[in-house]
Amino acid sequence: MPGAIVSVICNSGLNRSVREFGLIDTGEILDKTKELLLKEFEKSEEGISDGMDIALCKLQDNLLSYSGANNPLWIVRNGELLETKADKQPIGRYRRSKPFNTHTIRLEKGDTIYIFSDGYPDQFGVEKEKKYMTRKFKSFLISIQANSMEEQHKLLDEEFEKWKGKLDQIDDVCVIGVRV
Repeated sequence: MPGAIVSVICNSGLNRSVREFGLIDTGEILDKTKELLLKEFEKSEEGISDGMDIALCKLQDNLLSYSGANNPLWIVRNGELLETKADKQPIGRYRRSKPFNTHTIRLEKGDTIYIFSDGYPDQFGVEKEKKYMTRKFKSFLISIQANSMEEQHKLLDEEFEKWKGKLDQIDDVCVIGVRV
């Protein structure tokens, strides 16, 4: 099943989890979304095994709740990157499926929160046609912390285009950053 269709079904499931089922815990929202997606897959005659990766956050005052399906949460605090790992499973069919964890983090003034798809670190570059990689992505985010969020957006775009060069973009790229 094409990823766009899975995304549409997951978006509907996320909305239903919150609006129809009244869920507010990020882990429970991902669990319900997964359940709704699997019910949709059961309606298909084909054996569908696609899924979606996601990082889901809820911010209330200075408390951040996070749950992730393969996509982590990064917080840059005082020049150090703090990683909250995602559950190693998609929203979708998975043989070692388990409930999604909810992580709660107390944020501090000046923290910068990042969630992202794998498109940025997985992009191949003209330099030896290697992937950008997660370690390089972490270092780059730390290096641009003195900049405003608007400037970071510009720098992220420039870095990505410079890395990619004339090669094709291989995946969707989404990076969301929020400074507290």
